[in-house]
Amino acid sequence: MSTANPAAATAANREKLKSHMAQYSGSSYVQGWDELWNKGDFLPWDRGSPSPALADTLLNHAKVIGGPFLDGRRKRALVPGCGRGVDVLLLASFGYDVVGLEYAEKALAACEEYVNKHKGSYPVKDVKMGQGEMKFVQGDFYKDEWFSKVGWEGWDGKFDLIYDYTFFCAMHPSMRKDWAKRMTELLRASPQANLVCLEFPISKPAKSGGPPFSVPPKTYLEHLSHPGEEIAYDSEGNVKMNPLVESSPNAFERVGHWHPADTHQVGKDKDGNVEDYISVWRHR
Repeated sequence: MSTANPAAATAANREKLKSHMAQYSGSSYVQGWDELWNKGDFLPWDRGSPSPALADTLLNHAKVIGGPFLDGRRKRALVPGCGRGVDVLLLASFGYDVVGLEYAEKALAACEEYVNKHKGSYPVKDVKMGQGEMKFVQGDFYKDEWFSKVGWEGWDGKFDLIYDYTFFCAMHPSMRKDWAKRMTELLRASPQANLVCLEFPISKPAKSGGPPFSVPPKTYLEHLSHPGEEIAYDSEGNVKMNPLVESSPNAFERVGHWHPADTHQVGKDKDGNVEDYISVWRHR
């Protein structure tokens, strides 16, 4: 398809991805992504460069998320569904020790290739702090088996920063409660530990399905306020907010929410305005 009409190309890619993933359900869902990486000729979510929204967050919102060091050690970050590893390199250049997690082994090969070709394009942001360590690990986000592959001595399985982009929106809605619960397990219970979500796509009609599935801010808010619990949806596929239901004891609280200064083109409206949000969450 011609790229003269980016919106049409994006819509066509979404329909093709939707058709592919419709062949997989339940526990086989991750195999659908694995198959796409195995073929390697249709990866529409792969932007080939790090998220401008993450770069803006690291550069301009350090008062919210803090820096890459804590108590004399480097903070440890996780990028689940890291794809080609572009955001892993970005976080490492800011000084974080980072794990890029992928279910698909071919994605890990793509990470190694990308690092070898482009690591010089990610200059260290602070020479005194230096670059953090990068590890690319194959594993299932919802299981613990991949912990042993990380290899950090004395590591307790917790992270100081988790970055989610095109991961939550890739999950079938039935998996969202487990996604939220898993985030509470992996994020360190500390005022200095943050889950950073790039909320995308927020304006897509929920009834159009996915992936990517529509995930407006209230979707994150309800699931992260009630991790592991069933959340009510209406007939159109939108989250039903219920202010009378109290947050769960293990809920996250949202400590930051803003439109980033920039984001990938797919997260902007037809006039070039940023639609995406960045949200920052912590254990209560």
